[in-house]
Amino acid sequence: MTTDTLIAEPQISPETVAEHGLNEEEYQRILNALGREPNITELGIFSVMWSEHCSYKSSRLHLKKLPTTGPQVICGPGENAGVIDIGDGQAAIFKMESHNHPSYIEPYQGAATGVGGILRDVFTMGARPVANLNALRFGRPEHPKMKHLVKGVVAGIGGYGNCVGVPTVGGETNFHEAYDGNIIVNAMTVGVADANKIFYSAASGVGNPIVYVGSKTGRDGIHGATMASAEFDDDSDEKRPTVQVGDPFTEKLLIEACLELMASDAIVAIQDMGAAGLTSSSVEMATNGEVGIILDMDKVPCRETGMTAYEMMLSESQERMLMVLKPGREEMAEAIFRKWELDFAVIGEVTDSRRMVLTHKGETVCDIPLGPLADDAPLYDRPHLTQDEYKAHVAITELGDIPESTDIGADLLKMMASPALASRRWIWEQYDSQVGADTCQRSGGDAAVVRVHGTNKGLAITTDCTPRYCKADPVEGGKQAIAEAWRNLTAVGAKPLATTDCMNFGNPEKPHIMAQFVGCIEGMAEACEALDMPIVSGNVSLYNETTGADGVSHAILPTPAIGAVGLIEDLDKMMTIGFKDEGDILLVIGEPDNHLGQSVWLRQIHGQENGNPPKVDLATEKKNGDFVRELVASGRVNAVHDISDGGLAVAVAEMALNGDRGAHLYNNPGSISDEVRLFGEGQGRYVVSLSSEDEVDAVQTLAKERDVPAHVAGIVAGDSLEIYQTGDGSKISGHSVPLADLREASDSFFRDWMAD
Repeated sequence: MTTDTLIAEPQISPETVAEHGLNEEEYQRILNALGREPNITELGIFSVMWSEHCSYKSSRLHLKKLPTTGPQVICGPGENAGVIDIGDGQAAIFKMESHNHPSYIEPYQGAATGVGGILRDVFTMGARPVANLNALRFGRPEHPKMKHLVKGVVAGIGGYGNCVGVPTVGGETNFHEAYDGNIIVNAMTVGVADANKIFYSAASGVGNPIVYVGSKTGRDGIHGATMASAEFDDDSDEKRPTVQVGDPFTEKLLIEACLELMASDAIVAIQDMGAAGLTSSSVEMATNGEVGIILDMDKVPCRETGMTAYEMMLSESQERMLMVLKPGREEMAEAIFRKWELDFAVIGEVTDSRRMVLTHKGETVCDIPLGPLADDAPLYDRPHLTQDEYKAHVAITELGDIPESTDIGADLLKMMASPALASRRWIWEQYDSQVGADTCQRSGGDAAVVRVHGTNKGLAITTDCTPRYCKADPVEGGKQAIAEAWRNLTAVGAKPLATTDCMNFGNPEKPHIMAQFVGCIEGMAEACEALDMPIVSGNVSLYNETTGADGVSHAILPTPAIGAVGLIEDLDKMMTIGFKDEGDILLVIGEPDNHLGQSVWLRQIHGQENGNPPKVDLATEKKNGDFVRELVASGRVNAVHDISDGGLAVAVAEMALNGDRGAHLYNNPGSISDEVRLFGEGQGRYVVSLSSEDEVDAVQTLAKERDVPAHVAGIVAGDSLEIYQTGDGSKISGHSVPLADLREASDSFFRDWMAD
């Protein structure tokens, strides 16, 4: 096909190029690749494929540093989702993605379509989705827009997940003023498939039909990927048309239709239409298969009249898939999709041209070589500060003298009532966590657990990240995000297997922001290697900054959200956090020496975000965690909870509330102050409960053999949390906090905030 057959278009102006998010150098690359000026359709295709959201042009150089392989990995990054072996001929398929900017602009649809998109990434590969999770970050509760955003996002997640029939079983929600103008909405889905029935996206077979299925194409979401790859300004209303609109009932039909067709041998390749819609799905399928593609835009099912090829290719309308079928299977496939009341259209075929060719109304409207669109897309090594330069730039104040607490009990109540630690029950009770009847643990514990249907094994799933640690020290923060996810899986008795990530950062063109990204990647990579938990899928969301009315650009905290999956071989040995029996004895696994820098106690009680975050000793982390899993497997412990935000006192309070039993906590005097021992956030630690002194002796003997610290910390007793200053139970300078007061504090934040 010659370029002179292309439909005539107005000359592309510099303003048009800029409006498409391309710089002068990138536009020159387009001219060189084509040997001519692009038309508007071709320019639009380049703009979305070269956006940060689709090309990872600022991040993929560093993403290569992450470990992505292992004996448990069937498919790592590069496909729609990661795939790991869970034994018995089965695989878990999972991924996490961002929908940040859309959720700020239109919180209900932004969050809802984030759930829909990540579901499609998973069932595209042949898995039935079994669990949804999310990781949410909001600004100050007192911000005038924040209540609206929280209500909308939570309603959107619940509205979509509940209707589509996939349980939402876990997640995390944090608040910090850095997210005032740019909230974070990360969605994760886990599915289960037969390991020998995984579907991939590489198109093949010259002449094979290319099929469009699902919903019709509309004008919603056009340039959504480009919008998600730029900083915000203070007025988001004008960007509302770039937000997609979801239909969970159609998604449910699409899941069932796709899985029914997947039971046959008709599918050669399959790809969901996510960011950049028909453009990204067709380009990725052709590129992965090293083939060409020709599409007839007249055959694309549209719900609006007069849509141009530009609009059809860039639309991000939801609930759509693209497939390559074996020849002669079209009629059978169409019958399945028509039965489920979904659109089905053969819109093109596979070619050997290594080009994308589009026709519309008898004219060729696009003819682009595929190499420049994908494999040869721009790749930037963005300047970044060294970690020493970054620490000097961010200028974290040294911790200095630790403030003294005048009332430990009052501090604990204030922390439990704060946005940082308050119960998220108001959120997760809006999610259907039980649909499918396989949920064994939902939100409120260390990790969610979902039964692998028809078996007695379970998948443990968690999302984790501590952004304040990442800002103070990106390397340690990156390590800690992986390590905490590993701990949470360990605490329920699961063997950690693999992770997905969602890298949420500010403007990568700023060297200090890029230093955050590079540092977090370094820490994550080190932790993944040490803990044998490779990253098999993920997403990068950059330019999470907002230019406010003051003209200053405000970036989010560096937020490398981690989603992790582990396997429980026998659900009869699954562990929970709630205290079980009166008289159970509490042990702390891990060193009692502690750390208050960047702690919740400092922030909530003293209004400080000072000091370095706690160090993560990965060898100790692995040793302690392996020991805890050994205890769980042996049936020696009755409850397990990792120690994280808020330290030992908060961990014990959460266990007490979950089990509705009080505890006596021995805060043995020594060189460490009450504040450090009770509220410090030193890593690699757990609280476990045991049923007798004999069990304590046996566990401490075993711990000594494993070179793992294990110290008696208290006893399950009464209906309050009693904090004693000695280990013999005598009430010397004790603090008593009734469970009823702890529960009221924990429940009060969301209840009162959402009351009007």
